[in-house]
Amino acid sequence: MSNKHQFKTHIGEHEITIETGHLAGQAGGAVTIREGDTLVLATATMSQHIRESIDFFPLSVDYEERLYAAGRIPGNWFRREARPPESAILIARLTDRPLRPLFPKDMRNEVQIITTPFSHDQVHQVDILCVNGASAALMISDIPWDGPIGAVRVGMIDGQFVINPTHDQMDASTLDLRMACTADAILMVECGAQEVNEAAMIEALKIGHEAVQPFIALQSEMQASIGKPKREYDTSPITDTLRDSVSERVGGRISEILKTYVDRDERNAEMEDLREQITMQYTEEDEAIDLSQVREVISDVLKEQVRHRILYEGTRPDGRDYTTIRPLSAQVGLIPRTHGSGLFQRGETQVLSLATLGTPRDAQELDGLDPAEKKRYIHHYNFPPFSTGETWFLRGPKRREIGHGALAEAALRVVTPDEKDFPYTIRVVSEVLSSNGSTSMASVCGSTLALMDAGIPIKAPVAGIAMGLVTDGDKYAILTDIQGMEDHLGDMDFKVAGTAQGITALQMDIKVKGLPYEILDQALEQARQARLQILDVIANCISEPRADLSLYAPRITIIHINPEKIGAVIGKGGEMIRRIQEETDTRIDIEEDGTIYIAGVNGEGALEAQTRIEALTESAEIGRIYTGRVTRVEDFGAFVEIIPGTEGMVHISQLDTERIEKTSDVVQMGDEIMVMVTDIDAISGKIRLSRQAVLEGWTAEEAQQKDRGGRRPSGGRSSGGRSGGGRSSGSRSGGGRSGGSRSGGGRDQRGDRNRR
Repeated sequence: MSNKHQFKTHIGEHEITIETGHLAGQAGGAVTIREGDTLVLATATMSQHIRESIDFFPLSVDYEERLYAAGRIPGNWFRREARPPESAILIARLTDRPLRPLFPKDMRNEVQIITTPFSHDQVHQVDILCVNGASAALMISDIPWDGPIGAVRVGMIDGQFVINPTHDQMDASTLDLRMACTADAILMVECGAQEVNEAAMIEALKIGHEAVQPFIALQSEMQASIGKPKREYDTSPITDTLRDSVSERVGGRISEILKTYVDRDERNAEMEDLREQITMQYTEEDEAIDLSQVREVISDVLKEQVRHRILYEGTRPDGRDYTTIRPLSAQVGLIPRTHGSGLFQRGETQVLSLATLGTPRDAQELDGLDPAEKKRYIHHYNFPPFSTGETWFLRGPKRREIGHGALAEAALRVVTPDEKDFPYTIRVVSEVLSSNGSTSMASVCGSTLALMDAGIPIKAPVAGIAMGLVTDGDKYAILTDIQGMEDHLGDMDFKVAGTAQGITALQMDIKVKGLPYEILDQALEQARQARLQILDVIANCISEPRADLSLYAPRITIIHINPEKIGAVIGKGGEMIRRIQEETDTRIDIEEDGTIYIAGVNGEGALEAQTRIEALTESAEIGRIYTGRVTRVEDFGAFVEIIPGTEGMVHISQLDTERIEKTSDVVQMGDEIMVMVTDIDAISGKIRLSRQAVLEGWTAEEAQQKDRGGRRPSGGRSSGGRSGGGRSSGSRSGGGRSGGSRSGGGRDQRGDRNRR
């Protein structure tokens, strides 16, 4: 039995339909959300009991991609969905980030949110539906949560903002802004843009916030109408007695440490010594005391003092003011055999980026629900444990690493050259070598260096900076270039990347329940000033892309052939193209439209491959001379392959300058002879050839004329010229013989020559 309820509203011009009570009845909250024929199931469920001995809220958000939603079967061996693709991980992260700040900070019950697309119409995008579906499921569930929120995508086409643009519309958009907000403030921003200025970005945020208000209001109506009562949750509260006791013991010492030690490692070492001393004291006084609570209070005191010093004394942990950037440095060309390398350092944060050029075949094939089939700019980000002086098992990239790589990719993709101008696949890998805040933005800077070092003609250099925020009521401080402690103890991590002309990527995560536009506006302006400063450092290192590619990068030659000739290049079972690649040491990619990319480090090999392909795909031309191979010998003439896969016929009357009796007197199977094309039938495409035209040095016009009008017998060459000066009555018409004969002696002499 079901008790289905349906609710409808609009976001922009698109109708949004939510249904509940029909599917997944045992989940804490479950809804389907639909836009067009794209439909997502969103569920939210909370465990009955808390997880013991943890000091964080255990929230997990998963996006379970199903290819049946688009009518496709997975292409892997097992024909079922396996590990989530990067696109699915990014959607899960996008859903997680605006939900997390609105849960009670002291809740320790596990909460799991799962979004599953059941249908995808290849028109409406699924990521925003997942965020909105998760919010609606939480609102009607029994899970404590301080929502609702609404998410929206804002595009910009021909200078006009578009709400929730479709996949096709996004192809023409210069802005891809995804945002989530409450009724009053913005919670999360994720954006890729084509050098959009700060004023336009603020306007887009305002328009998006306004557009999502009907959906936020609808969720409140749903909760009032069908929502479950919110459950009570268990906590392990720290008593006021313990909090006051620990604060009294550590407060003065922490203040002294913060004033004395601006170096991160020295400060961390002093803080760890303090923790050990205090926990030892409490252990000796009361063995039953929960030492995790003691450590938690110490962390709370540290956080309170750091934030107080920033807000009320204007001093950051490392002694900087609000807008000063840590020392910057940039280098290129560090790694010998890579196609391009760039090292960027900001304070203790150090990132090495390496660029590699490949052929179109190296483009990443995408097997997800979105219509996009491949991408030719790929950015990967690695965060090894030694970068923070720690150790952990290497289990492949985590969600954070995938997210940071995607952010850097969005920042740089818009400045990479168009494929028609630069037909390479580009992969950049950012290796974090040392981390103390904002490695993702350092990877953007290092990758700009690597791209220019590789000789890739990017449209403009890109730099990135991370902004922070500390608030206390109405008082706030916006921090430029936050380090690790400020990220951990602050209220915002706002990453901004762009060129001197405008923004190319944004990402904002906050720990408070929203931000007003005034703070966002100021943060963007501070980020712009910092970005320009970093761009100057990049320009002083390398002012423009190198004029030439690396010696070790492939050179790509592009040629175009008739698509009907593709089979001739590939050959039976791919034999021909494999042979060309092996013998010329090249790599050849063929597109369906007949475009062929020939890549090779050795220029001579690429030229040889081009020559061979052109020979395979050229079309016969009247008047042109070819060296061909005899493929068949008949009484009436010989068939000659003049181009691989293309043959014509030399009539017996055109095989020599003298009259012959048998075709085999002149040619045999497998012989190579030079022939001229004298005619190509416009209907059948049959090709007529002449060996006599080559021997007697006819011009193309003469060859056509004589092929049409018949041929006079020749008495052979005399002193290298033509015999008799003209044709007699022994002409031929249509390739047949009529009248006139050649002397038997001439034939015998020819036959003797052939035998010799």
